[in-house]
Amino acid sequence: MNIDTIKNGYVIDHITAGNAMKIYELLELKTLNCQVAIITNAKSKKRHSKDIIKIGELIDLDMNKLAYIDPNITINVVKNDKIIEKKKLILPEKLVNVCKCNNPRCITATEKELDQVFVLTDKTKNIYRCLYCETKLK
Repeated sequence: MNIDTIKNGYVIDHITAGNAMKIYELLELKTLNCQVAIITNAKSKKRHSKDIIKIGELIDLDMNKLAYIDPNITINVVKNDKIIEKKKLILPEKLVNVCKCNNPRCITATEKELDQVFVLTDKTKNIYRCLYCETKLK
């Protein structure tokens, strides 16, 4: 299999196997007018396998969404065929409008204009809770 290199854009690497499509959907990559390559179950030296996403354009990436899905991701920024920067992600302290609260009694279920806000409550287990009702994010 041959996936071309990219001249300018991003290589989202070290994605836990099986998470590439979640990232594709959450970042709405289908709306882009550039090439997007998704490689699943690639061999990895650090893990058994991994996913990779290549985006052929420098766009505004939401690092909080990426970190929420998989904090072990590495983002390689590519310009003129060269990696100019490697970004490591950290879990954000707060997620705003990334997910919706599952609690049907939460105020966000009736007050649609309210932001969906989740706060990181346990860094070791990656647990987020709703700011309004404290429901654990699944």
